[in-house]
Amino acid sequence: MMQTSNTGSPARGVTIDPESAATREALRVRFLAVDTSNVADVLDKLGYPNQGLSAEFSPYPSTAGRLAGWAYTILGQMMSYTQTGDPEKMRACQGISPGEVAVWAGDGEGVCYFGELIATGMKERGCVGALVDGGVRDVRWIGRLGFPVYARYRTPIQSIGRWKVSVAQVPVPIRGATTQEVSVSPGDFILADEDGAVVIPAALVPHVLEEAEKLTRTEVAIRSDLSAGLTLAEALRKYGHV
Repeated sequence: MMQTSNTGSPARGVTIDPESAATREALRVRFLAVDTSNVADVLDKLGYPNQGLSAEFSPYPSTAGRLAGWAYTILGQMMSYTQTGDPEKMRACQGISPGEVAVWAGDGEGVCYFGELIATGMKERGCVGALVDGGVRDVRWIGRLGFPVYARYRTPIQSIGRWKVSVAQVPVPIRGATTQEVSVSPGDFILADEDGAVVIPAALVPHVLEEAEKLTRTEVAIRSDLSAGLTLAEALRKYGHV
């Protein structure tokens, strides 16, 4: 699959230590309070219009809640093999760190990349959820774990003997909303909610967050004024289009 690239301005105004676990977690928690729609609007303004992911991605179960974390990428491919397991898959899963989202990519169709046991193991390592450009199963049990998963489809069909992990922590192509694919690199930020999923390039994360928080505060003020009796036309004159 062909990867796509975007161009835009680098992050401005905030300097962070990307190696600081505390800083990374603080940013991640703040992202849980902003909507993907506001983040997408900010990315548009910065010249990154193609960071949204395909509308095929849905939460499993539907009550999974928001997904927010740093991308840890895993890539696989369809192939027939005779082993009873996938050692590369197990090794890849063991490399994940706290605050990260497991991003699963590859050419698989109809098979499950991700199920309850992998979710359990990843959660034990501090993983905060998964984005799966493929199938998920054991949905009921994953839901009981409180582990948010956004995937393209659900399926009872296992990957063993059909789909195999080839590499981890490399840029991977994920199906996009406005372009065929979005390239997700290790350390990019994944945010997903009721409206869908979006990918924030690592260098833009602090600036995008600040701007999305500003937009969120404006929307809160607009809703408050509307509930107090301000008309929509008056609100638009006061705040402009948001």
